[in-house]
Amino acid sequence: MPFGICPFSVIPVRSMPSHRSELLSQLLFGELFEILETRGRQWYRVRCSSDHFVGWVEQAQCKLITPGEFEQYRDNFAYSLELVQAVMGPDHFVPVTMGARLPNFDGLHFRLGDLVYTFSGQALTTNDIRPGADFLMKMAKRYLNTPFLWGGRSPFGMDASGFVQIIYQFAGIYLPREAEAQIESGEVVDFIEKAQPGDLAFFENKAGKIMHVGLIMPENRIIHAFGSIRIDLLDHYGIYNQEQGRYTRRLRLIKRLLPPPIPPSNVLFPETEPIYKQAELF
Repeated sequence: MPFGICPFSVIPVRSMPSHRSELLSQLLFGELFEILETRGRQWYRVRCSSDHFVGWVEQAQCKLITPGEFEQYRDNFAYSLELVQAVMGPDHFVPVTMGARLPNFDGLHFRLGDLVYTFSGQALTTNDIRPGADFLMKMAKRYLNTPFLWGGRSPFGMDASGFVQIIYQFAGIYLPREAEAQIESGEVVDFIEKAQPGDLAFFENKAGKIMHVGLIMPENRIIHAFGSIRIDLLDHYGIYNQEQGRYTRRLRLIKRLLPPPIPPSNVLFPETEPIYKQAELF
């Protein structure tokens, strides 16, 4: 089975082999995929290696690699921690975003096929990953004001599930691409009063379908994608948007993926009443 790697800042993963088809997801620089099908001379149907998401990418935006390179790049890389930072090639620059992968990074250089690149920004190697809520909060806040983009996973546009997926990668936890699949991960938190920073809150529509997810923060807050990456209030009813004066999302479930637990004395949600009793619910 052929393999490939994303050699550009970000490339679209579409629902069909057409530029007019829906944007389902994106591949960031250095992310790997398997090629499942070839359609003519323009399109590949691929399976992304980190989350097994399947979609269509343009052949001209892919770099083919050998099975040996695929294994090597998959197990040895560093994450870029810069919101946007250029990597310097032999005669060109490539802007890479936070969450991009730098194969075989030695602290200054990495190799992609026959090309050697220089990266001078902050990076996180897989050996340095320490799953902790404080670090995830810092990473999440760097994306504040990123515009909402259905299928997006970069600082130039993200959706809710893409946002939490990228953030949790920094903790070494690989989530599925879509919120309705992400809810199957972790352990259930029975009551919002027991929620801890870094927990994931999932939200349903009127039909009961999981349509949204966000990262719980201290002090009754949540960071999520709604128009942009933003911070709103959260209680056992859902997300309360102070600007609109109403609840915008209905809470379904809270899941915990990060160890260790925070001491019980740190209570995030001491109140059981809604944030605003007279507020419009959804």
